[in-house]
Amino acid sequence: MVKILIAFVVVAGACLYLLTKGGGEVSMAGESHSTESHAPAAQK
Repeated sequence: MVKILIAFVVVAGACLYLLTKGGGEVSMAGESHSTESHAPAAQK
């Protein structure tokens, strides 16, 4: 059981390392809502 836990931690760490080194944006904040997507409609 301990070996499985250690293997999981190692694999998760390797995945995080590769994702951050790949240049992609990794956000651990969950859903992020930017202000650009909620701009008010233009007045007519």
